Amino acid sequence: MALVIDLKPQEKILIGEAVITNSSQRTRLHIAGNAPIIREKDIMQEEDADTPCKKVYFLIQCMYISHAPKEYHKRYFDMIGDIQKAAPSSSIFFMQINEQIISGAHYKAMKLAHELIEHERELLESVT
Repeated sequence: MALVIDLKPQEKILIGEAVITNSSQRTRLHIAGNAPIIREKDIMQEEDADTPCKKVYFLIQCMYISHAPKEYHKRYFDMIGDIQKAAPSSSIFFMQINEQIISGAHYKAMKLAHELIEHERELLESVT
């Protein structure tokens, strides 16, 4: 079954190693096959990973688009250990994310990392 994605005018999407930019009209794509697909709104640039949990998201994103995702595992697992020490309430998120990473479901792990970023934002707001 093909994945159907509706693109807004000028919206970008990453499919495999290609960045596709839509024209000035809405477009519907039907995508079949096994390639990483990320919408522009879900892509995080490294310079935008300015908090610990955003850095985690960025690493998971790198795993998702990489041909060798295990290359990022050590950095990821080292980083989450530090975050869990500083914010033990994040552990429940990491249990779910880790399960997805280990099973190779990096896109699902990215979605869970969005929730982690929201949790981090709430923690930081409660401190200030």
